[in-house]
Amino acid sequence: VVRQRLLQRYEHQPFVSCLAGFYSCQWKRYQRRRAEPGKCCCKMRECMFFPLLVGAFFLSLVFLYMCGEAKNDYNNFDWYNYETLGFWFLWSLVLLSAAALLFTYITLLLVLALCLLAEGQQLYLHWSHKIGTLIVLSCSVTALFVLSILWGDQWETVRLSLQITAPYLHVGAIAIMVLLSWPVAFHAIRADRKDIQVIIVGPYLAILLFLFLIPLGMYSPCIRQMGTLGPKPELIGHRGAPMLAPENTEMSFQKTIEHGGAGLETDVTISYDGVPFLMHDRNLRRTTNIKEVYPNYVTENAAFFSWDTLQKLNAGKWFFKDKPFSPVLILSKADQNWAMNQTIYKLSDFLRLAERHNKYVIFDLYRPPDKHPYRNSWVNRTLEVIFESGIRPHLVLWLENSMRSFVHSAAPGFQQTMGIKAPVEDLLMSNIVKLNLAYKEMSSEDIRKYAEANITTNLYVINEPWLFSLAWCSGAHSVTTNTVHILKNLNQPLFLMTPKQYNIMWILTDLISMLLISLIFAL
Repeated sequence: VVRQRLLQRYEHQPFVSCLAGFYSCQWKRYQRRRAEPGKCCCKMRECMFFPLLVGAFFLSLVFLYMCGEAKNDYNNFDWYNYETLGFWFLWSLVLLSAAALLFTYITLLLVLALCLLAEGQQLYLHWSHKIGTLIVLSCSVTALFVLSILWGDQWETVRLSLQITAPYLHVGAIAIMVLLSWPVAFHAIRADRKDIQVIIVGPYLAILLFLFLIPLGMYSPCIRQMGTLGPKPELIGHRGAPMLAPENTEMSFQKTIEHGGAGLETDVTISYDGVPFLMHDRNLRRTTNIKEVYPNYVTENAAFFSWDTLQKLNAGKWFFKDKPFSPVLILSKADQNWAMNQTIYKLSDFLRLAERHNKYVIFDLYRPPDKHPYRNSWVNRTLEVIFESGIRPHLVLWLENSMRSFVHSAAPGFQQTMGIKAPVEDLLMSNIVKLNLAYKEMSSEDIRKYAEANITTNLYVINEPWLFSLAWCSGAHSVTTNTVHILKNLNQPLFLMTPKQYNIMWILTDLISMLLISLIFAL
C-alpha cells in the first residue's frame, strides 16, 4: 500500500501536470482530482469565481482593443498629458503595454482552465491567481471608466474600426467557438442528466447561432462592388510631416512636399508687432527652447512676443529631446543637423513655399488675446500677409469662420471651408466648397450627399492605414495626416473586398466550423 501511494505521488502526466501546476500550483498527481461523471467540474466557490475570470478576459480584451485602435491619436493623448503634467513622455505606449500585459495574463489563465476542463480535471484556481484576476478586472474597469471620461470620443474610433475589422473578428470568434466545443462536448457527454446537458450545450449553441447570423447586420464601406471605389484621397501634411521633422517648421513642410503631399496644414498666431507666425500651442514651452533663453516667460502667451524675440528661439532641438514620434531615430545625419537648426516659421514664408510648389494651404487662425494690439484686426492683418505673399487664391482653403462674408468679398478666389457639418442649403448660401471634419464624424452617406452638391470633404487627423482605407472607401476627397510618408504608399484600401468575396468567406467559415464542431461532438 505504501509503495502504491508513493508511485501515485511521483507518477507524472507531463501535460496535465504543467496545466495544473501553472493554474493551481498542483504539480503532483495526488494533489489533483478528476471531475466525476455527472457532477460539476469544480466546487461551488470555484464555480462562483469562474465568471469573474471570464469577465476579466472580456473587459481586458475591450481595453486592449480600444488602446490598439486608438493608436491614430496617441500623439494627442501624449500632448494632453504634457499639458497636464508639464513634461513630455510617451504615456500612450505605457497604456498599450499595460493593456497587453493584463490581457495576456488573463488569457493564459483562461486557456489553462479550458485545457484542464478538456482533460476532465477539476478546476482550482490558486489564490495568487485569484488576486491577479481581481487586479486585472479592477484595472480594466477603472481604465475604461477613466478613458471614457477623459478620452470618451475614442469610442467613436472603436465604432469606426469595427467597420473594417468586424468581418475578421467574426472569423476569429467562430474559431474560438470551435476550440471551446471540445470541453463543452466532453462535459455534456459525461453528464448523466438531460437538464445538465441542456444547461451545458444550450448557451453554447445559442452563442454559436448568433455568430453564424451576425454578418447579416454587418456594414462596411470597404465591402463594395468592383469599379465603385473613388479616387485615392489627397494627403495634406498636418503641421507638415511631424514624424520626420519638428512640426510647423520649414523642414517639416519641405518633407511633406518631398513625399508628395497635396497640401499643407498649420496654425497661425500673430506676434505683438503684427507678424503672423506658425505655432500650435498657446505658449512656446513645448516646441522651442524658451526655457533656456527666457526662463521667466515660459508660460507667456506666444502672441505677446515680438517677432525679433521669436527669431532668437530654436524650434528644432525639442524634437530630439522629447522624441514625440519614434521615426526620429531613422533620420539621416544631414536631416538631424537640419532639424536641430530650425526656427519659428513666418506665415509669409510658408505661403511662398506653398505657392512655389503649387500646394494647398489650410490653417487655424488664432485670435490674439485681450490687450493685444491686433485683437480686433487679426483677420485683416492675416489677409494682408496672404495678398503680399503672392499665393494664388484658389490654393487657400479659408477655414476661419469670423468675418467670412468680408473675407469672401475681399478674396473671392479663396476656397471657403467650414469646420462643422451643416445643411447643404446653408453651406451653399455661405459659398462653402469644402468641409474640414474630424475623422470621428466620418459618414459615407454624408460625404456622398455633400459631394452631390459639389462640396468636398477633408478628414483630420488620419495617420493609420486602416483609418485612411476607411476614409477612402467612404469617399473622402482628402485627409490631413502626420504620416504622408506612409500613406502615400497605399495603392488601394486595406481590407477591400467585393460582397461576393465576403459571402464566400462567411459561408465557408460557417460550414467548416459546423463540420469541425459536429465531428468533435460525434467523437
